[in-house]
Amino acid sequence: MTTPMPRARDAQATKALLLEAATDEFAECGLAGARIDRIAERAGANKRLLYVYFGDKNDLFDAVLAEQTRAVVAAASLDDGDLCAFAAARFDYMLANPRARRLATWRVLERSEPTALEREAFQTRVDAVASAQRAGRLRDDIAAVDLFAIVLRMTEGWLSASPGLLATAGDDPMSPARLAEHRAALLAAVRRVSEPAPGQG
Repeated sequence: MTTPMPRARDAQATKALLLEAATDEFAECGLAGARIDRIAERAGANKRLLYVYFGDKNDLFDAVLAEQTRAVVAAASLDDGDLCAFAAARFDYMLANPRARRLATWRVLERSEPTALEREAFQTRVDAVASAQRAGRLRDDIAAVDLFAIVLRMTEGWLSASPGLLATAGDDPMSPARLAEHRAALLAAVRRVSEPAPGQG
C-alpha cells in the first residue's frame, strides 16, 4: 500500500518539519552520523516523504546548509562593506544559533567543495570589502579576501574557543557579562584591523 501524497499546504508544512528535524540531527551528528530514520521520527513524518521532497541524505544535508547560508547572510549583511557592523551581527547570530555553529564545523569536516550558493555568498562579501577599500572606508594594504577572512574568523574566536581557553575566563565563560565584554573587544579589534591605513588615498 502506497503512502498518499499530502496536499500542497500539508506538503509545505511537512517539508518544513523535516528540514527542521534534519537541522537538529545534522547539528548533533554530522552528515556521516545522521540517520534518516531518526530525522523522520523527529519530524513525525513518513520516511518516504523525506526522499520524495529532498532526495538522499546528501541532498538533505545540502538543503540544510543552503538554509543556514541564507539565514546567516540575511542576519549579517555586508552590502556597504561595514566590517564592524558585520562582525557584531554575525557574532550575535552565531551566539543565538548554536546549531549554526555546529553545522559550520561539520560542514568543514565533511565537505571539501563549496556549493554554488556558498561561493556566491562569499564572493559578494569579498566584493563589498573591495568596494569599501576603493572608497577609502577600509584599509587597502591587505587584500579584500584576506581582510574579510581575518574578520570572519575573529567573529568566531570566543564562540569556538577550546575549553582550556574558555576556562581562563572564570566559572562561566558564556555569562552575559563575559559575552558583552568579548563583543566589545571584538568590535574594537575589528575597527583597529580594518580602518584605513595611514596615508591611504
